[in-house]
Amino acid sequence: MIVFCGYANNDVTASVPALPTAGQRVQAVAVDRGDGGMAANAAAAAARLGAHARFAGAVGTDPLSTAFLDALAADGVDVSLTRRDAQLTTAFVLLTPDGERAIISQDDDLTGTDIAEAARRAAGGWLYLDGYRFPEAAPALPDSARVVVDLDGCETRTAALTALDVAEHVVLGRGQAAALLGDDDACASLAHRHGTHLVITDGGRGALLIPPDGRRSRIPSIEVSVVDTTGAGDCFVGAYCTELARGAAPASAARFAAVAAGLSCTRPGARAGLPHRTAVLSRLDTGSGADTGSPGEERTSCDAS
Repeated sequence: MIVFCGYANNDVTASVPALPTAGQRVQAVAVDRGDGGMAANAAAAAARLGAHARFAGAVGTDPLSTAFLDALAADGVDVSLTRRDAQLTTAFVLLTPDGERAIISQDDDLTGTDIAEAARRAAGGWLYLDGYRFPEAAPALPDSARVVVDLDGCETRTAALTALDVAEHVVLGRGQAAALLGDDDACASLAHRHGTHLVITDGGRGALLIPPDGRRSRIPSIEVSVVDTTGAGDCFVGAYCTELARGAAPASAARFAAVAAGLSCTRPGARAGLPHRTAVLSRLDTGSGADTGSPGEERTSCDAS
């Protein structure tokens, strides 16, 4: 069982010819609405992949919030832990024809009390948290909690190190790792010091798994026709959590997650492309795998970043 505690969003996606620079005006060719939010997307991904996924977020009682929870439930996510005396936040997504995007998100109403309750409900299973919760979330977590943190949204080194203190597994993008933790050797040192598995995702270059013992594994991406990368990172973490909950070794979990994230890029929106387990296993059977060493050369493919 995995409790996903974090963001629930209504995504407003504007398809634009290119991401604007400061002061530039661009014309959207289409504007669409859809369900999103880091934790909610990860929960939906996990449920489609066969996990017992529960979502602990904060939304309202309005029809949009109800429809949001109904969509999660339709994917197989247990939404009974979600608090409904708040609001469903909005995220604005700018999406280019080649699948790149920029996101502006609104802060939600989750509190330390919510996180502590989610951790209590996750006893015996796994707890997912996003990087926005740190360093404030740390005191709410019992020592026995098995925590996976998606550091997307984390802004300071202090907050990142606090997450490493409490998490068994931390997933973050290459640029964020460099900015908050340092180069791969520095990351390896931190993984050893904190007893944490670090998974550094790097778009078409795949991912790098650094366990506490420092024996690094390169996780390759897969080649796909990219339509939209929105939610690919959430899919990666949801899939990674799913495999950990099934008892998989971290390298196998990361390999599975890389394939799932790649497949998620083949359809527009944060949720439409989330794959089912059979699709991931079928792609794994074609030969996608992991090897040791540093990330390889650039690929024209999709993975979480």
